[in-house]
Amino acid sequence: MNSDNKDRFNSKIILPNSDDELLGQCILETFRSSGPGGQHVNTTDSAVRLKHRPSGISVTCKESRSQHQNKFICLKKLRDEVEKRNYTPPKRIPTRKSRGAKQRQLDKKNEQSIKKKMRQKPKRDEGY
Repeated sequence: MNSDNKDRFNSKIILPNSDDELLGQCILETFRSSGPGGQHVNTTDSAVRLKHRPSGISVTCKESRSQHQNKFICLKKLRDEVEKRNYTPPKRIPTRKSRGAKQRQLDKKNEQSIKKKMRQKPKRDEGY
């Protein structure tokens, strides 16, 4: 992997706030949707595919019979995908119990053990 690809995967993707500017950064493709919908689906190019040029992310939408609605659904999906890829989980801070806390836990465990032993019936001595 060369350094250009490394930088692209490690850096955050920044999108413009307006939909018009975002559409300017994307390649818009329309095609015929497959699946249920009858004759209308088979005759119109209502499905939309958006490919974001700077990041290479591609999203597709063919939910609605309207190309206009599909385009805006695609924009929302693109923003969600970029948000998901930009998320970095917080760094885990490893923790350890202190020596005193461990000792207190062992002492408490020992006390419980002694209490339980005291509840038992006394054992008979073999000599008597």
